[in-house]
Amino acid sequence: MTPRLRNKIIEVCNHKIKQKGDQVGISFYAFFKNQNDTPELLLEAATWWIKTHHLNHFEKAVKIKKLVEHV
Repeated sequence: MTPRLRNKIIEVCNHKIKQKGDQVGISFYAFFKNQNDTPELLLEAATWWIKTHHLNHFEKAVKIKKLVEHV
């Protein structure tokens, strides 16, 4: 995982947890705008989420943050 993606995931997870609490769920699309302006990063996130970790479409932000922090 690139540092750019790792930092983005942690930032978004922290924001969502602060905004909605520990039970908030997210998908890997939460890390991107509606426009696909960084397709390489989107593909990296999708590969990490789906292929590497076999995660469900929605997962708890705290779980994702913990996975990323231990990479």
